[in-house]
Amino acid sequence: MQPQAKIWRDRLKCSVSKVDDIFEAALGRAQGVMDEAALTAWLAGTDKICALGRGMELPLLYLDDMPEVVKHADAAILPEVAGLCAHLSSEAVRGSIGPFLGTLAAVARRLDNPDLLRIWLRMIRKMVAEAKEGTAPLLARAPYLFAQLSLPGVQAWVDYGIRVYRDHPHRLPDYFSLQSADAKAMLVKQRAGTLFMDAERQLGMFQRAFFETSLDFHPYSEAFDTARKPKPHLDKLGLHLPDVYEDLGTVSGLERYYATIAHMLAHKKWSKPLLADNFSVFQHIAIEIFEDARIEHLAMQQYPGLRPLWVSLHPAPRPGTCPEGWACIRHRLAMLSYAILNPGHSYTDPAVLEYAALFRERVMANPHEQQLAVELGVQWLAKNYEHAFRKPNVWFEDTEVSYRDDNRYLWMFLEEAEEQDDFHSDHGAQNRLAEAQDDGLLPPRFYPEWDYQLQSYRPDWVTVFESLQAQGNAGEIDKLLAKHQRLLKQLKAIVDLLKPQQRKRVRYRNEGDDLDLDTAIRAAIDYRIGTTPDTRIMQSHVKDGRDIAVLLLLDLSESINDVPQGAKSTILQLSQEAAALLAASVEALGDPLAIGGFNSNTRNEVSYSHFKAFGEPWGEVPKARLAGMKAGHSTRMGAALRHAGAYLAKRKEEKRLLLVLTDGEPHDIDVADPKYLQDDTHIAVGELASKGVSTYCISLDPNADDYVADIFGRNNFTVIDRVESLPEKLPKLFMSLTR
Repeated sequence: MQPQAKIWRDRLKCSVSKVDDIFEAALGRAQGVMDEAALTAWLAGTDKICALGRGMELPLLYLDDMPEVVKHADAAILPEVAGLCAHLSSEAVRGSIGPFLGTLAAVARRLDNPDLLRIWLRMIRKMVAEAKEGTAPLLARAPYLFAQLSLPGVQAWVDYGIRVYRDHPHRLPDYFSLQSADAKAMLVKQRAGTLFMDAERQLGMFQRAFFETSLDFHPYSEAFDTARKPKPHLDKLGLHLPDVYEDLGTVSGLERYYATIAHMLAHKKWSKPLLADNFSVFQHIAIEIFEDARIEHLAMQQYPGLRPLWVSLHPAPRPGTCPEGWACIRHRLAMLSYAILNPGHSYTDPAVLEYAALFRERVMANPHEQQLAVELGVQWLAKNYEHAFRKPNVWFEDTEVSYRDDNRYLWMFLEEAEEQDDFHSDHGAQNRLAEAQDDGLLPPRFYPEWDYQLQSYRPDWVTVFESLQAQGNAGEIDKLLAKHQRLLKQLKAIVDLLKPQQRKRVRYRNEGDDLDLDTAIRAAIDYRIGTTPDTRIMQSHVKDGRDIAVLLLLDLSESINDVPQGAKSTILQLSQEAAALLAASVEALGDPLAIGGFNSNTRNEVSYSHFKAFGEPWGEVPKARLAGMKAGHSTRMGAALRHAGAYLAKRKEEKRLLLVLTDGEPHDIDVADPKYLQDDTHIAVGELASKGVSTYCISLDPNADDYVADIFGRNNFTVIDRVESLPEKLPKLFMSLTR
């Protein structure tokens, strides 16, 4: 403790535990708002409360919170507060001093006037005299009351409770803790503004006339849910609105209802849900700003009168008001939002001007393109990102647009909230998973993903949905094989050379196919002469030369639908031919072979399709699945390798080979940095190697030399420049790898 603080501490007689822990910090705050006489009164008040003997917490509350009370009132309030605490103690108002001191700072901030705060102290004394049983509940609910009512409104509400329940003291706690219907009804009555119940008919007519809808209204009370601070929102139940709107400047409560309903119904008409899991929290905030602006532009085209109404309700943050050390992302985006809404703004910030102009350019070209909000939001964040955005203190002043909803309608979530009452949307994970199982998918599998910037895994980051490939016409595969009769004969000759021609005897085994006579006789002789015999008298015969399992993994991204230059078939058709020839060759060779395919639509939807299982013979069903092959979306290769490698790692063969056939580098629509997925795929290859699974890449990308060696290793890839030669080269490559 500093010497000056110790001098003041020595003047404090109260010695309850933990006083020393908070004293120096509390003194620092007190010295900022009190002179020496006030500091003396502050310490005297602490001693007075300490002497009450009502517990060690009370003097700590007084010591810690009174500097904040003085800041919003005056120093003369100090002895008055201590005196009221003594009065509550002498009148034996059980459990009231703690709530009084604990909520006093919040009430002082709300009233921000010493005379008004003294009226509150007199109201408490009146409660003690006339409705003692309701005093503690009232003090506990004081911040809620003052958040919803003016001081005269609180006075009227309190006076009503005292007058009605004075002769029924057992009902006082329910009223003053806002548990009774009467208390809630009286509170609503005291609130100034436009009540929803009075305006419901007009609001219904408004939505029918302007947007031709008849969605249900669901009013909620901000008075009884201040902890969650609910906001207007749109979901499958309808429009959720506050039960009362006070006038805001020159805008009436009824006009505020119109503004809010118009904004939400514009979302209903022109917004489609976006996959929330594809974007970071900061990207959510930026995308929402541009999407709000887009749908408001569409609404204002139809109803120009909405612009002055929305402009009058939209805050206009002043540049430079967000202090250093705070996260200013909301402040900066609020300025941009106002600049887009109000062309007559006075901002000169280059970023605001640039993106306001860019938005107008894009929205004038095609206002119905929702992707512009995504692209501009992600682009704005990438260009304007600051590390300070991650600071815990977020600047909210003049950033909250009261007529806009919480945008839950804009997002669909694959990951459910932990609690039922947490924020949710109508587009949740349970619906997505139910749809997936209806489509015949197996339960999803979750895999980590490597982030090279963090140098760490993101656990359970990628979701893999696997299914049996839908069947097509097996006859199409037979036609492809017939087309390559000459090549099949060449492959058959190679297969004959690779086939094991003999069986190898493995001796000295405890269990085996039959008895090894030589070792059995030797063991009998050892037994007769009294020595310990070798009990390994069995032998087995195994194939000599080949013990290998292979999984062919096909890239099924959208790009394989293309026809390469100089070729007559798509890459998809060439992949079908190559896979069919490989399967026919391996079937003749006798090696276990599985065929799978993959594509991705962000980290939340990596699709893995089974064409042929290891134990499944090459026949009509695998051919039909191969004929039904389809392509789409992107190439999140690391997750697919981990999933396919999990099947190979369970095999008992000595050599396990994962062949990857792809036409490009790893990529996905939710990843802008190409190095991210390349590094993750490289790490996945290393993971499989540690499990005894070898990975080899056959790339059809003529530019693969730039990256494929970094991913798979210098000797673990082949680039096929002439894509049309794939059906011939793939089986031969397999033969050379497994020779």
